[in-house]
Amino acid sequence: MKILHLDSTHSYLSDELEKLGFTNHFDFKSTKKKIENLIFPYYGIIIRSRIIIDKSLIDKAINLKFIARFGSGLENIDLDYANKKHIKIISAPEGNANAVGEHALGMLLSLMNNISKTHKEIRNGVWERESNRGFELKNKTVGLIGYGNTGKSFAKKLSGLDVKTLFNDIKPNLEDNFAKEVSIEEIQKNSDVISLHTSLTKQANQIINKSFIDKCKKPFWLINTARGQCINTKDLIAGIKNNKILGAALDVLEFEKQSFEKLSETLDSNSDLLYLIKSKNIIITPHIAGWTHESKINLAKIILKKIKNFV
Repeated sequence: MKILHLDSTHSYLSDELEKLGFTNHFDFKSTKKKIENLIFPYYGIIIRSRIIIDKSLIDKAINLKFIARFGSGLENIDLDYANKKHIKIISAPEGNANAVGEHALGMLLSLMNNISKTHKEIRNGVWERESNRGFELKNKTVGLIGYGNTGKSFAKKLSGLDVKTLFNDIKPNLEDNFAKEVSIEEIQKNSDVISLHTSLTKQANQIINKSFIDKCKKPFWLINTARGQCINTKDLIAGIKNNKILGAALDVLEFEKQSFEKLSETLDSNSDLLYLIKSKNIIITPHIAGWTHESKINLAKIILKKIKNFV
């Protein structure tokens, strides 16, 4: 049985699949159209985000039995049509949840204590203490939007920091010892920090917008390790300028390419992107929250286990 790898992963995955009797083929550069022309003999596909698996491609994958997403987000797969064609969807949202939780905490502490900002200042010969006085997390309220694997990971890490953690999720009855389930209105009323941990669904698309920000009772710090499209960038910038948002830590941007490997626009052509990068109130990392050495092998092991269970 042939498996087509459309993105690079960890060599452990392909090595172990070969031991199970699969034949691995690798194609990290071909266009979607070319992939459609060669997909028919393959039993499985392993992808990250480079290619959209839509109806057109699925119709040509007449022997396809599974699609394995090396990660968590499934927005590049037509799930309804794949299910209609009885194609198994495999993902590993638990594989990098710890990495995302740690990264979110690191970004938040850096943001609240001006760590990134002061580092840049010192490199430019500026030594300012009073203007860089930070804030402590103790006694703050953190509101999480989305309480799946990464939300739970972040909440667990926050539990040792004397904070009150709230969450809102479209699924009910997820409350545990680390966070209390509340309405989105209670998140807006009480949160000093709001952190996004949701998939890119219709409900989550641009969930942080002018209306949401205006309903928040306190100025707040914003963390996004989910998807860039969850935030309306123009409304975020307006929130920063009018002090409704104290600062933002963004691992993802609205301006990323579909593959997440590069930005889709240059600084010269996008004033909003330029503002984000130059703002002293914003920290940006290049979509690396779940991109650790440990998560790479962990994702491979989880995907392999789920393929084994399927076949």
